Amino acid sequence: MLHIDCPWCGPRDEIEFRYGGQAGVACPEDPAALTDEEWAEYLFMRDNPKGWFHERWFHAAGCRTWFTVRRHTVTHEIKPGGPDGATDPGGGRGRDAPERRSRFRRGRA
Repeated sequence: MLHIDCPWCGPRDEIEFRYGGQAGVACPEDPAALTDEEWAEYLFMRDNPKGWFHERWFHAAGCRTWFTVRRHTVTHEIKPGGPDGATDPGGGRGRDAPERRSRFRRGRA
């Protein structure tokens, strides 16, 4: 089992998280203009390196926040996210940024 260090909750077991895939995949600017092949490329084709890989994880059983980590695909060692060590692509605003709040969470605006 992986042990993932949530930037807000600390180290937790993998079972508390949901894998979100490769980090840094940009959404198409005009999805309606894509061909079927281009749409399939966006949806299904991801890098599969042997070594360090940037991934998105969601802390489903904790703070319910998305964050980025670097995981070694051979050893499964995990380090903080981006090249500068940042885990929050939201500019450091974290889980309380309005655009990151789930509209379904109780007690949150």
